[in-house]
Amino acid sequence: MTDPKVQDPKKARLLSIIPGLGQFYNQQILKGIIFLIGFIGFAIEFIVFGFQAIHDLITLGSQPVVDNSLFMMIEGTLQILVLVFAVILYIANIYDAGNIANQINLGKPASKTFMEMIKNIGDGGFPYLFSIPAYFLMLFIIVFPVLVTLFIAFSNYDFLHVPPAHLLHWVGFKNFTSLFFLSSYRKTFNAVFGWTIIWTLLATTLQLFIGIFTAVVANQDFIKFKRFFGVIFLLPWAIPAFISIMSFSNIFNDSAGAINVQVIPFFNKILPFLHMPLPSWKTDPNWTKVAIIMIQGWLGFPYIYVMVTGILQAIPNDLYEAATLDGATAIQKFSHITAPTIFTVAAPIFITQYTGNFNNFSMIYLFNDGGPGDVGGGAGGTDILISWIYKLTTGQSPQYSIAAAVTLLISVIVIGVSLIVFKRTGAFDLGDD
Repeated sequence: MTDPKVQDPKKARLLSIIPGLGQFYNQQILKGIIFLIGFIGFAIEFIVFGFQAIHDLITLGSQPVVDNSLFMMIEGTLQILVLVFAVILYIANIYDAGNIANQINLGKPASKTFMEMIKNIGDGGFPYLFSIPAYFLMLFIIVFPVLVTLFIAFSNYDFLHVPPAHLLHWVGFKNFTSLFFLSSYRKTFNAVFGWTIIWTLLATTLQLFIGIFTAVVANQDFIKFKRFFGVIFLLPWAIPAFISIMSFSNIFNDSAGAINVQVIPFFNKILPFLHMPLPSWKTDPNWTKVAIIMIQGWLGFPYIYVMVTGILQAIPNDLYEAATLDGATAIQKFSHITAPTIFTVAAPIFITQYTGNFNNFSMIYLFNDGGPGDVGGGAGGTDILISWIYKLTTGQSPQYSIAAAVTLLISVIVIGVSLIVFKRTGAFDLGDD
């Protein structure tokens, strides 16, 4: 009795340097043909289109009007993604050849016909069958725009260099150094970035505080008409945010708004010792900042209220009863039972509230268009980074490359802070399998 043929995994991988040959060695003729045709197709595409696209990405053209640097940048970026996808398939081809050789040596038959391949995918590769298209779409829908933004940030794309009338050029880290060292941009960036941090911390903390406070109070046993209060608390969430913001923009009008015309005079009448002044909500940057922080607290708390209410209802009453028997006060119950449970469950959501307000364009733009005042560089007194980017790209003298650089900085900050907090809180720690 002769021994079954032993496949050499190393030989299979070496043959797969030319895609498909390793599969031929494993007698998977159909799979080998698929890999070989894919390799030949990519080679033809790269020779006909790809090489020129990469060359154009590097040079960004040589003749104004004739060459469109922006299109060259986009086409080159697409070619890079195609190249990355081809490299992944090439590596998969080598891995597959060696893996199948090992399986044959273990007595597992290799799929040779089309139906056997389909059956094998259905049995062992079903998750990959559904995840690969998602990753493929993510590559071109998410990664592609990010790469284009990255490339623009390293170019001189501004109102003086608009393709195709003018060619773009690579300027390296000049746009980033301008933000930190060029006096005009440095002053603006520091002012806008500082206010963005203050706005994010105060506005988000306020909406978290109101949401948690209302949920905890409404969840107490002695509170009556809980459903009624629940509906009232949800009203800010039910009304579209842009309508609420536009309404508040009118309510806080300095001369004709309800706050200055009716609310404050009413309190001054019934409480004359207060003598509350009439703030310049829309013309004083400091009062505008106060207004939008308060408004965001009102708009954002219902979501926190709903989420925390669900968490509170899941806390066993036995914990509170045991704490009562031990003589714990209401504050001690909250600090040792309620608060830890809320923050343990909802920490990732709370972080997303901070990152969301960090890029809350609607509130800043709709309330007062980032004004009043001017801190330089086209930014108003209440502009945050995201609204400043909008003005950099839509103003009379657009600065696309600077806007792209700021966009990348925002991404780094948001992603970095989120990863650090998520890791420290164990938000995505699913445990060992």
